[in-house]
Amino acid sequence: MSSETHPGMSGREAAALDALLSARYSCRAYRPERVSRELVERALRMAQQTPSWCNTQPWRVHVASGASRDALIRRLHDTASAETPIRPDFPFPEAYEGVFRDRRKVCGVQLYQSLGIGREDRQRAREQSLENFRAFGAPHMAIVTTEGALGPYGLLDCGLYLMSVMLAFRALGVDCIAQAALASYPDLVRAHFGLPETRRVVCGLSFGYAEPEAAINGYRTERAGIDEVIEWSE
Repeated sequence: MSSETHPGMSGREAAALDALLSARYSCRAYRPERVSRELVERALRMAQQTPSWCNTQPWRVHVASGASRDALIRRLHDTASAETPIRPDFPFPEAYEGVFRDRRKVCGVQLYQSLGIGREDRQRAREQSLENFRAFGAPHMAIVTTEGALGPYGLLDCGLYLMSVMLAFRALGVDCIAQAALASYPDLVRAHFGLPETRRVVCGLSFGYAEPEAAINGYRTERAGIDEVIEWSE
């Protein structure tokens, strides 16, 4: 029996999911207008269907807009600009080796080429890197946290949830980017939102409506074929 005729399968549903996955990208330039509270809530209600370990639903989302957003990015940007050592709750990768290094390099080269930043232009590269801490100009920021006692599975559940949020936003015409950089200074984030020490910062998500004329929004990363990531055993 082919997948096209399998009971419960809908060709339209599969096509819709394929279209969403293909259309989603990491937006790095935004228009100033805000997304309505109703639309944001709709996306988050959709994402709330995400599965989790024992249905713990460990994610908490702390959304900053307006003055709250401005204050948070000012603190983050000032801290990062001062080259303050990062202290994320969850360690960043120790190294990128082999194919992971290759993929990361291609991604970085494409990004800087889209902006006309040369390999030796370290000042402009540094300035662009710091745009992470300005939320790339997005009018909204969300910080995703989990409970520390839940360990790596709480973190995994938050990753699943984050993808649900990004697809829900894409379905509703909202653009976004997931940002590990916004988890670089978790104590600052906890202080801003008044969170207890037990809440661990997973990552940030900046969102709004894309600036279509921005060159940086024109490049797309490639994905490996499934033959590179799947091993079959029967």
